[in-house]
Amino acid sequence: MKKLENNRNEVSTIINVKENKIGVLRVKDIECISLTDLARYANLEEPKVPVQTWMRNKDVILYLGLWEKLNNKDFKGHEFTTFENSAGRNSFYMSPQRWVRETNAIGIISKSWKVQIR
Repeated sequence: MKKLENNRNEVSTIINVKENKIGVLRVKDIECISLTDLARYANLEEPKVPVQTWMRNKDVILYLGLWEKLNNKDFKGHEFTTFENSAGRNSFYMSPQRWVRETNAIGIISKSWKVQIR
């Protein structure tokens, strides 16, 4: 495990899981695991594909929505209801960026960050 300071509120860490590096970003007191790094287990070349596939699942959308309702007073429930009704359909598409942008979600941080090992 190696820690790198980004600024006063963020610390990036690398953990090794079965010889694969997984980024962990701590923002203040909250640790965030890189979904992209985890998705590389399923698709090394395009990790965004497993993430987007996962986020199309109705149960995932319901879980994310419930978490936001319990933890985010600024969550946009109306937009969530639209996603809830569409999730699971072949035409439904969701990405972390879209989820955050359209629902004002705080449970997923959509951020381009890379942990560099020196």
